[in-house]
Amino acid sequence: MLHAVVIFVSAFLIFLVQPLIAKQILPWFGGSAAVWTTCLLFFQTALLAGYAYAHAITHWLALRNQVLLHSALLVVAALGMPILIDAAWRPTGTEEPISRILLLLGATIGLPYFLLATTTPLVGAWYARQYRAAAPYRLFALSNFASLLALLGFPFLIEPSVGTRETAFAWSGLFVVFAALGVSMAWRTLRAVGVEAARPGEGGPAGAAPQDVPESSPATTATSASGGTPQQVRGGWLSWVACSAVGSALLLGVSSHLTQNISSAPLLWVVPLALYLVTFIVSFDHPRWYRRAVFLPLAAASLPTMAGLADSLALGLVTPLYAAGLFVLCMVCHGELYRLRPEPARLTQFYLAVSVGGALGSLLMAVAAPLWFDGHYEFHAALVAAAVLGLALAVGASPRARLSYRGVSAAVLAVVAVLSWRSIEAYAQDVRFMERDFYGVVRVRDSDAGGEGFRNMLHGGIAHGGQLLRADLQMSASSYFGPTSGYGRAFASLPDAPRKVGVIGLGAGALAAYARPGDHWVFYEISPAVVKAAQREFSFLNRMAGTHEIVLGDGRLALDREAPRQYDLLAMDAFAGDSIPTHLLTREAMALYVKHLKPDGVIVFQATNRFVNPMPVIRRLADEFGMQAVLVSDSPAYESGPKYWLSSTDQVLVTRNAALLAAAAVKEVAQPIALQPGLPLFTDDYVNLLKILKR
Repeated sequence: MLHAVVIFVSAFLIFLVQPLIAKQILPWFGGSAAVWTTCLLFFQTALLAGYAYAHAITHWLALRNQVLLHSALLVVAALGMPILIDAAWRPTGTEEPISRILLLLGATIGLPYFLLATTTPLVGAWYARQYRAAAPYRLFALSNFASLLALLGFPFLIEPSVGTRETAFAWSGLFVVFAALGVSMAWRTLRAVGVEAARPGEGGPAGAAPQDVPESSPATTATSASGGTPQQVRGGWLSWVACSAVGSALLLGVSSHLTQNISSAPLLWVVPLALYLVTFIVSFDHPRWYRRAVFLPLAAASLPTMAGLADSLALGLVTPLYAAGLFVLCMVCHGELYRLRPEPARLTQFYLAVSVGGALGSLLMAVAAPLWFDGHYEFHAALVAAAVLGLALAVGASPRARLSYRGVSAAVLAVVAVLSWRSIEAYAQDVRFMERDFYGVVRVRDSDAGGEGFRNMLHGGIAHGGQLLRADLQMSASSYFGPTSGYGRAFASLPDAPRKVGVIGLGAGALAAYARPGDHWVFYEISPAVVKAAQREFSFLNRMAGTHEIVLGDGRLALDREAPRQYDLLAMDAFAGDSIPTHLLTREAMALYVKHLKPDGVIVFQATNRFVNPMPVIRRLADEFGMQAVLVSDSPAYESGPKYWLSSTDQVLVTRNAALLAAAAVKEVAQPIALQPGLPLFTDDYVNLLKILKR
C-alpha cells in the first residue's frame, strides 16, 4: 500500500505542477503557444533524467546506498519549498526564449520535478526486490491515473476556484508530505529486503533481484493481427523509443494546433495531455484493453483524416476529430509498448527507453522543428512518422497476415504523405514572405481583393492586417481597422490635436494609416518576424505621418518597465492565430494600461474571436477601474457594398471620456456590454477560460 501511495502522490504532483508552473510564466513570454511546448520539452527531459537516475542507482549501487542517496535528495528538495518563480527571470525582450524558459524551470522546479520523475521506476524496482514478484506494471497505470486526476482537476476544479499562488503553496506542502512518505518507504524497503535475505532457505544475496517470471511477463502472449494463435513478443530499445517518441510528437502536434488557434491556456494544454495519459492507463492496466483488431483499423482511418484536416480552421469539427485521432494513435503507440514490455530485470531499462522516446519526440517538435521548418510542418511530419511506425508493427502476426498488414500500412503511408505534401504546398503558395520564430509563423500573401490588389499579413491561419497595393490607396485604413471600426470611430472622436498612441501588437502596421503630423506612435511587438515583415513588405511605417518607435518584447512587460507615456489611445491587438492572450486581460494588466493612459484617453480592445468571448471580461475590468466599456461591431463588407479589403470585426472601447462616448461617430453604433453572471474578475492568479468559451 505504501508503494502505491508514494507513486500516486508523486504522479499527481508531477502533472499538477506542469500547468501550474507554465501558467505562471506564460505572461512573461507573450502568452505564446510555444511556451507550453517548451515546458513539455523540459518535463519530458526531466522525466528522462529521473528514469536514467533510477536505472543507474538500481544497477550500480547497493540497496542501502540507494536509500541513503535518495533520502538525502528528498530532504534537500523539501527544504527548498515553496516553488515560486523569482521575478529576476522576467525577460526584457532580447533573450532567446527557449533556453531562458528551460533555465527558469530548472532553477525553480528542477530538483523536485526530477525526484518526482524517479518515483515510478525506482519504487517499482524496490517493490519487485522486496516482494520478489512480478514487475508492477499496474503501478505504472496507477501513476498515470493520478496524473489524469491532476490534469483534469487543474482546469476544471483548481483554476476556477483557487489562485495560482495559493495552488503553488498547496503543491509545496504536498511535496513535503511526499518526501516524508518517500523516505519512510525507502527505509522500510531496506529493512524488509534485509529480513527476507536473512531467513533460512532464501537463496541469493541480500537484496537480490527476483528471478521468477511474472504471470503476465513480457515474453507475453499476444494475439496475432489475423486473430490466430498467440505468439511470443519481446521488444528492444529501438521499438520502445520509437513507439514512445511518436506518441509524444503527436501529443505536441495536436496541442500546438489547438493553442495557436483558440487560446494558449491550461484548459487546452491539458485535454490532449489527458487523452495521452488515458491511453497509458488503459494500455498498462491489462492486455485486454488494447486490441489490435480494433485499434489498428481505426488508426489507419485516423491518419489520413487528420492529415487532410491539418490546415482547416473549422475547429468545431476538427477539434473532436483530432482528439479522437490522438486517442486512437496513442492507444496504438502505448498498446504496442505494453506488448513489447520486458522481463522484471529490465524494468528500469524499459522506463528509461520510454522516457528517451518521450523526450526525443518533444525535442524534435519544440526545438528542432522551428529550426528546420519555416512553417508549421512538424505535425505533418509526426503523422508521417506514425504511418512509418505502422509498417514496423507487424510483430507477432502470421506471414500471410503480416503481408496484408504491411500492404495496408504502405497504402496509408502513401495517402498521408500525399495529403501532407499538398497541405504544405498550399500553405506556402503565393507567399512573398514567410518566417518563423518562437511566437509563430508570419506569412505575407497578395490577393486580388476585387481588382484593387491587397497584401495580407497572416499569423497562423488568421489575417492580421493588410494594405491596398494601389499607390494612392496604400495609406487607406483597411482590414479590421476601417473607418467604421472601433478604431476608426475612436480616432475620429479624439480632440483635433497631436496625439500619443500606443499599439500592443504591430501586425502589418495598418493602424498607422490614422497617424497625423505631430503624432508620436509606439508599437510594442514581441515577434522579430512580425517586425521584419512589417518593415519589408508594407509601407505603413515608412509613409506614416508623425514619428514612431518600435519596442521589441512583450507589450505588458515593456509597459511595466516604462514611465507613464500618457497615451491618448492605447490599442490592444496582440494576437497570434485566433488565440487570445489572457494575460493581457487581467486586473494587473489593466492597471498598467491605465498607468500609461491620459485621464481622458481611450483603450481599444480587439475582441473578434470565434471561440471565446472576451467582452464580459473587458466589461469587468472597466468597472473595476471606474471606466465605461462599449462594443462597436462593424460589418462593412455587408453594409457598404463589396469592399473586399475591409473585414467584419468587434472592438471594445474603454474610457472615462464621456465626450468621446457622446461623439456622433461612437454614439450611433455603441452597444452596451452585459455583465456575465458568475464571472469573476480575471487576475494574474485567476483566469477561467471555461466561463468565456462560446457555446
